[in-house]
Amino acid sequence: MIKRLKLILFILLFSIPYLYSQSSGSIYDPEGRKVPTTPRFGIKTNLLYDATTSFNLGVEVKLNRKLTLDFPVNYNPWTFSENRKLKHLLVQPELRYWLCEPFYGHFLGAHAHYAYYNVGRLPFGGPMRDHRYEGWLAGVGGSYGYHWLLSKRWSIEATIGVGYAYLRYEKYECRTCGDYLAKNHKHYFGVTKAGVSLIYVIK
Repeated sequence: MIKRLKLILFILLFSIPYLYSQSSGSIYDPEGRKVPTTPRFGIKTNLLYDATTSFNLGVEVKLNRKLTLDFPVNYNPWTFSENRKLKHLLVQPELRYWLCEPFYGHFLGAHAHYAYYNVGRLPFGGPMRDHRYEGWLAGVGGSYGYHWLLSKRWSIEATIGVGYAYLRYEKYECRTCGDYLAKNHKHYFGVTKAGVSLIYVIK
């Protein structure tokens, strides 16, 4: 599964320069005058993921006058005290439709997600408090968000999304090197995306 995730990451990352080049042409009105364009490229970090000590970085590329492609990557490699884990590598590309114009105001999104995870002994209760789960997930969802301009280069956006994920995992005892217990899968419907992101516009 890690090889498959790396392949998806490779394809998406190397497609971004092409998409950016296709969106970089100037726009002209019927009389031949150049029309001021909205930003075409930005980098971002999700402050909610930062709060969980997860590394995350996203890029967003303008495709045309209504669409952008958002591509975040989230990674957590840490093992905390008492063998607590929130390890994961997640990619969640999203195609966004802007109701006004890219990088400003309301937007609707359609996203996919694929992740490898290794989590256990988390303090907020439930099955992940008493056992460790290692596996992968994949799914799709839809989202709504809003983008606020702070200055020429800086912005903030908030987004929330719901959807579906298929999870396949192996279950272990929570202690270090705990015994293998079972292999299973799960269908999840609910929140699949949440973010409050700080954005720096490159161009």
